[in-house]
Amino acid sequence: MPSSPNISFVLHDVARLLRKRFEQRSCAFGLTRAQWQVLAYLSVHEGIHQNKLADLIEIMPITLARLLDKMEARGFVERRPDPADRRAWLLYLTPQAHPLIEVMRSNGRKTRDEAFAGLSADAQQQLLQALCLIKSNLLEACTQPAVDREKVHV
Repeated sequence: MPSSPNISFVLHDVARLLRKRFEQRSCAFGLTRAQWQVLAYLSVHEGIHQNKLADLIEIMPITLARLLDKMEARGFVERRPDPADRRAWLLYLTPQAHPLIEVMRSNGRKTRDEAFAGLSADAQQQLLQALCLIKSNLLEACTQPAVDREKVHV
């Protein structure tokens, strides 16, 4: 009898395929997935410190700095000095980036519509609630040690 799919693998595959499909829709704009992610976060967190954005996106500050250098050169983001800390930079979208935000949102909607075809609105809501609960459980679990030393035999 074949084994049933492992939910962790299916979740991973679904997330990967959602990213892949979004990237297929968005490749014409010449931005990487990481750059789209920066735009997405800045669209709701304009004026954020560069280091705080790196924390939100969960990348190293130097990696974000390189992304921002490229995006600034293309005219999509702007670094402004923080008036309260001359060593820090605040990040803003430029007017040129705003149409990309709309493209990104449209591509996201189309991708979700494809992914959720055949699922009722109620089923989609139940899935979202279940995934939010799983996420919450894992966030809480990640605050605890992962190894139960009493059960480990070396």
